[in-house]
Amino acid sequence: MTELADSYRYCGAVTAEHGRTYHLATRLLPERRRAAVHSLYGFARTVDDIVDVDPGRTAGGCAAELDRIDAALRLGFTDRTAVGPDACSREMRRVLPAFLDTVASFDIPHDYFFAFLQSMRMDVPGTAEHRSEYGTMTELRTYMYGSAVVIGLQMLPVLGTTGPVADAEPHAAALGEAFQLTNFLRDVGEDLDRGRVYLPADELAAFGVDTELLAHGRRSGTTDQRIVRALAHLISVTRSVYRDAEPGIAMLDRRVQPGIRTAFVLYSRILDEIERGGYRVLDRRATVSRRNRWATALPQFAQLAVPARGRVW
Repeated sequence: MTELADSYRYCGAVTAEHGRTYHLATRLLPERRRAAVHSLYGFARTVDDIVDVDPGRTAGGCAAELDRIDAALRLGFTDRTAVGPDACSREMRRVLPAFLDTVASFDIPHDYFFAFLQSMRMDVPGTAEHRSEYGTMTELRTYMYGSAVVIGLQMLPVLGTTGPVADAEPHAAALGEAFQLTNFLRDVGEDLDRGRVYLPADELAAFGVDTELLAHGRRSGTTDQRIVRALAHLISVTRSVYRDAEPGIAMLDRRVQPGIRTAFVLYSRILDEIERGGYRVLDRRATVSRRNRWATALPQFAQLAVPARGRVW
């Protein structure tokens, strides 16, 4: 029990450190669901760090670690006690007890996590799946299914719905995609440093933009007007995905709606910050200020104190 409690605390700390907007929104969730969301975030973030952050790990080492995690999941989904100390990295071993407990407790489909690992392999040079660029939005959506859509879908069993889960799934998928597209637009410069472009090449080309122009802007700290027009277009596309996602919030358990709406509003405001900053995503990272994050979240906290059908949630 101590190991499990420690694992949940660790996942909460990972979420607080790396996902400030996300962590603030989760504070609006009931405690058990909040801990479950932290465990799912902790798993995804730890895998993401293996692929993107660890400077001492080669591409081959990344691929091997993803394979070890894949094997640990297949074993752990059958017997949570069977995952040994050498199964995968220390960080992942700290996450796994809470993660596996959450998956079992909320009966989350296992295929979502294998799809996630498949998309992560697409980021690792040398793997059969590796992609550094995507020609079309359709190609990018293949990547985003594993990297983002399944994140939205795996949240539904944790959050709960007021009707059939199948009715909420398209909106949850859209929300995961909207968040991911927002990340791609915010992180263009950082992704270039990793040798990746997550914006569809054909849609960039329509505005006269290619990877060479983006790389020049990264090096020089300038933003060509062609890039501005392309980003403005892709922000409009992303906002349309947010519109597809929004009706799903009302389909969730009333107790979790304030938290998800807060995440919805705060993440979409990153797009506003990109525009306000003159689309300078190549040399800086657009963020929502702490003041604005709390200004959005506090009314949602107050909403939780309003009685509903005789109960105070």
